[in-house]
Parts: sequence; structure tokens; C-alpha cells
Amino acid sequence: MNKQVFALAVSAAVSAAVLATVLAAVFVISAAPAQAQTSVTLYGVLDEGINYTNNVGRGHVYELASGFAQGSRWGLKGAEELGGGLKAIFLLENGFDLSSGRLNQGGRMFGRQAFVGLSSEYYGSLTFGRQYDSLVDYLAPTTANGSWAGLLFSHPLDNDNTNNTFRLNNTVKYASPSISGFQFGGAYSFSNATGFANNRAYSIGGQYAYGGLLVAAAYLQANNPGSGPNGAISANDAGFIAARMRVFGGGITYTFGPAMAGFVYTNSNYLAPTGNGYLGDTPLVPPGVLLNSLKYQNFEVNGKYQISPMLFVGMQYVYTMETYDASNGGVKPRIHTFGLMADYNLSKRTDVYLQGEYQQITGDPTFSILDNAFIPGTQSPSSTSRQVVVRAAIRHKF
Repeated sequence: MNKQVFALAVSAAVSAAVLATVLAAVFVISAAPAQAQTSVTLYGVLDEGINYTNNVGRGHVYELASGFAQGSRWGLKGAEELGGGLKAIFLLENGFDLSSGRLNQGGRMFGRQAFVGLSSEYYGSLTFGRQYDSLVDYLAPTTANGSWAGLLFSHPLDNDNTNNTFRLNNTVKYASPSISGFQFGGAYSFSNATGFANNRAYSIGGQYAYGGLLVAAAYLQANNPGSGPNGAISANDAGFIAARMRVFGGGITYTFGPAMAGFVYTNSNYLAPTGNGYLGDTPLVPPGVLLNSLKYQNFEVNGKYQISPMLFVGMQYVYTMETYDASNGGVKPRIHTFGLMADYNLSKRTDVYLQGEYQQITGDPTFSILDNAFIPGTQSPSSTSRQVVVRAAIRHKF
């Protein structure tokens, strides 16, 4: 190799090294802001305890059960800054049974939530996917079951979905920013079928918060919920399966010092209901009887007292007026539900709690399974009009 060729080779190598260094520097400089402005968070809740139920149709039972004060879950959520106060956001949340390891929400991988969208600090958020309805977003925080107590404190058969029995598939949802304490939003869920209105849903709601005051209201309607696997409310994820569902309500809570008190009213109306997710394959009415409509009016009083930074106690009473209209006549039973809870924090992320719930059905009988007391979370209805559940559990958040 002569000196000229050797010089050219050295010059080319040096140029390539310089170019590689420059490109690497450009990549680092351009990538650093993107990394600083993008976040992904892994989070979860593990809730496991022992339940005693006095009557599940065949005697009492002791059982290990998961997800009562909060459903056991893990999830991923993230955001990317797009500039001008705009973000791209996503959330994937899995629900599971800690006792057995199986998936909840009908066996879905991300059955609790799964959505992507845009969020603006000035204009609110617009998201697309499997999401909560407006009852869950706005009204449920004024109930005991939707804020601090969970599943056992649900209204009968969670008839108003304030305990989030079902989610909405195929959903476009808008949530406003907080405007002087007021926030509102709504959701529309597609049927994804040629019959546009068959198993679709829509909801709207709002909240106003000022100091210790929280006032909320919401409305939800679904056509043919539970019909088929692909609609807004699929069959293996439904509360009630019916020709139409309408739910509305309002609630108020007020916090003063270590105490909080609340009142909630909800009205749930089901046209031609044929089944319920908690009851499984058990029919709502005896053979040969047609159920024209089923209506629930729930009146809830709840309270909570923070005894110390580590310990709170809470109580709830729900009076439910049921209107049962069937081909063999109509009656109006009454349901009384009473719950107590104590929760002690072992640390910022770990707590232990004790819950007790009692339900009694009174008034004229329907001569159906609805005459049997049934607290959501128990294995099956009682063989009588009364049922009692006691739970001791541990919860860890990460």
C-alpha cells in the first residue's frame, strides 16, 4: 500500500468516526427530552381475606376470597407530553382473583380498563376503549361501596352499578377539566353490530367539590345489555340482562374534621329482565312466568370517622324499594342492608380491615329467587330472607 492510499484510508476512518460521534450526540440530545417527558407506571392492589357467610343456600361457609374492599388488580398507565399542555395517555388494567390466580371480568386480559386517548389541561380528556360509565366516575364516590368500603356494601345485586359490576366496551369518553370545582363528562358505547342500537349504551354525569362538600349526579341507559359477546355490555360481564336499562341518581357527602357523612339516591329500571350476573344460571322468575319490569330505588346513608391517622371506622344503611311487575302479578318488597367496617393502616401501602354486612328482605313475596337475601360477593343467595357476612382481610398497594 503506497502512502497516498494509506492517507486516504486514515482520512476515511477518521471521518467515519467523527460522523458516528456526531450522530450519537444528536441521538442523545434528541432522545433525552423525549425520555424526560414520557412516563409509564406499573401499579396494583392485592386484597385477600377470610369470609364467613351464615347461609349460602346449603348452610354456612368459611372461605378465602379476593378483592372486596378493592378488586385485586395490576395495571400499566402512561403519558407522553406532546406540547402545549397536550398529552397522549393510555391505561391497561387487569383484574384477577388472588385466591386462584384466574382472570376476572369474564376472563379478559385487561378486563378492568383498556383505553388510549388525548388529555389537555385546558380542554379535558378524550379516550377510546373499554372504560367506566359516568355512574362509576361521578356518582359512585358518594356511596360507601364506591369510595371506602367496596363489594360487600353494594346495593342489592349492584342494581345501579355503583360498584362497577360491568364496564363499557367500544366506548368513546370525554371528561372535562375541573372548572372552579365543577367537572362533567359523558360516554357513548357502540354496539359494533349492524343493529346500531342493539346493546349500545350512553351515560353522562358531573361532580361539584368545594371544601369538604361533594355533590354528584349521573345517568346511564343501555339497550339490550348482555345480548351477545361484542356489544357495549357483553353477556359474560353484565349485571342485569334486559331489554333496556335506565339508571340515574344523585349523592352528597360532607367532610368536617375527622368525620364524613353522605346520602345517596339511585333509581334503576330494567325492562323485561331475564337474568343477573351475580345469580348466574339461576332464573329470575319461576317457569311459565314473564317478568315485565324490575325497579329498584336505593336510599343510602353512610358515615366514616377517622379515629387516628392509622384507623377509621365506617357505617352504611341502605333502604331499597323494589317494584316487581310480572305476568303473575306485581308486588313491592323492601330490602334493608346494614354494614360496618374498621380499617387500620400498617404502613402507607398496607392495611388490614374488618367488615360485617347484614341484609333482610321484607314485604310481599315475589315467589322467585329475589325473595332470598343475597349480598354481592357471597357464593349464592341465602335459603331465607336474611344473610350475614363477616370478613377479615389484608390489602397491599404497589
